[in-house]
Amino acid sequence: MNDSATSDGLRERKRAATRSAITSAARTLTADRGLNGYTVEEVCGAAGISRRTFFNYFPTKEDAIIGHADDDIPADVIEEFVAGGSGSPAGHISPTLFRDLVALSLRLADGMSASEEDTRQLIGVVKKEPQLIVKIIGVTEQREAQFARDVARREGVAPDHPVVQMAVVLLSTIARKSSMAYFSDGNTRSYPDLLLENISAASVLFSQPFHAPDTTAAKGQS
Repeated sequence: MNDSATSDGLRERKRAATRSAITSAARTLTADRGLNGYTVEEVCGAAGISRRTFFNYFPTKEDAIIGHADDDIPADVIEEFVAGGSGSPAGHISPTLFRDLVALSLRLADGMSASEEDTRQLIGVVKKEPQLIVKIIGVTEQREAQFARDVARREGVAPDHPVVQMAVVLLSTIARKSSMAYFSDGNTRSYPDLLLENISAASVLFSQPFHAPDTTAAKGQS
């Protein structure tokens, strides 16, 4: 690795750490006082940054609470996933795509324990300030769009390729369902266990034979 790449990596880690500090401060203040009970200056004081730095990272307090879309998947993890499709011709869906998507999901699940308290804090904040759900939906859409671009880059196809779109929808839905079960009251199962159970259920369903219905007869009768 050259000096430039090392410098870029260090710079990005510092940026990620600053984003995380801002988000943590904003969530803590919101949990304690509500969204309108504190100022941006107080977030800056808690995070140890200037007001200018805050607005270099987030346009509003609401955005700071939700966090940045770039922090969803570490860059090195996604690049390793993309490299996994290099053995297949561009434009052809690689035979290991589903397997590698599962492996990627489990790898990200391994990091959930480190961010579990942050996630629980965000859930508590959203319950207190439900209007933040709109922001969450927006960030989720950004993350899913970026994930589609990453899958498409791996496969050498367009982001709107039906397999790419279905992969994003299915994996996002399964991850969301697994997270809801994991953070539900009384749950005693691990997130990877829940995730694998839901992936296996989807795999069983989609492994069944599928025959498109013949609609020509119905059209002729109409």
